[in-house]
Amino acid sequence: MQRLIMLMAVALALESSVTGLSAADETVQRAASPDAPMILVLPTDNDALLRGRPEDFYMFIDRNFENELSTPWEGGSYGYVRGPVRTGERVELMHFHEGVDIAPLKRDEQGEPQDVVRSISHGVVVHCSDVSSASNYGRYIVIRHDWGQGPFYSLYAHLNKIIAKVGDKVEPGTPIAIMGHTGTGIDRRRSHTHLELNLILNSQFAEWHDANFKDYPNKHGNYNGLNFAGMDIAALYLERQKNPSFSVADFVKAQDPAFRVLVPRNGEIELLQNYPWLGEDVRTPSPSWELTFSGGGLPLKIRPAAEKVSAPRASWVRDRGIPVSYHTRGYLSGSAAKFALTSSGLRYVQLITGDFSAPTMVTKKPAVTITKRPAKKKSAKK
Repeated sequence: MQRLIMLMAVALALESSVTGLSAADETVQRAASPDAPMILVLPTDNDALLRGRPEDFYMFIDRNFENELSTPWEGGSYGYVRGPVRTGERVELMHFHEGVDIAPLKRDEQGEPQDVVRSISHGVVVHCSDVSSASNYGRYIVIRHDWGQGPFYSLYAHLNKIIAKVGDKVEPGTPIAIMGHTGTGIDRRRSHTHLELNLILNSQFAEWHDANFKDYPNKHGNYNGLNFAGMDIAALYLERQKNPSFSVADFVKAQDPAFRVLVPRNGEIELLQNYPWLGEDVRTPSPSWELTFSGGGLPLKIRPAAEKVSAPRASWVRDRGIPVSYHTRGYLSGSAAKFALTSSGLRYVQLITGDFSAPTMVTKKPAVTITKRPAKKKSAKK
């Protein structure tokens, strides 16, 4: 049964590539125009998110908190949805999940998922990692999309079988894989597709990685998860359901800021070249840049700053009445009254700015193979 479904998926993929190749080429060229329409579809047949049933869309997680076992579906959504800790009378979730985990609809007699995973939009396959032990993503695929606002990258993880190959041009709904449970901390019971939509941070990622993690080889080039900053793609689907013209840039710029960092203005920032809409008054001369981030570390704005700094320095953080590390992904430490960049925060800012002059070396082996930024007390599990 499983073999039959896989063969059917391959046939669909071949049919798409044969009958739609010229159309795909035309679409990729059209997408280079700022006026190109953005088409965004779900990656599997599970559409419960759009029907107002998130509990049927997200894959639950197993939680053991204060000796109480639970399986909250919310743990499969984006954001601070995992790792509860008690701070006085409050319980805070401090582990950040940078994608969404989509539950299967179809399983065979052994419980193996049979859902076909498809591209969410027009694009080009740029990375296929077919070795399940090579990262905590398990088997995963990265597709580049150009919607006229810079390069965006969708990532599909924990796959059982990869159908696509690097260089394939895909359309919305093109089959690329079969859902699975490969990767760290996932069993058959919790099979799902982990989906991300990301900005890419720096084309010189290999240099940064080697300077900071020289003992742990980068097996994924620029498509290592450490080089991606993800957004809440489920919220984007819901926004576009209400307003189909709502763009990714509109969505990113509408996110709430969580902290800001000042950095010396030493040349241009590649992130601004890829996503110029992140900039504000960037032609204005200044001694430094001010970078604004969401609570998950997603860059939201870059603008000139009048204050001169010799090294990156956190300049503002939202006061939530809890230690700031809990809602800045460990990039800042302290309280809202007295805060500072951590070593992981400094590394992250250096990756974004391209200033690797004083890398902070990692002396402790990271959990599994690094595919996501290690943050203070952060679990490597997806």
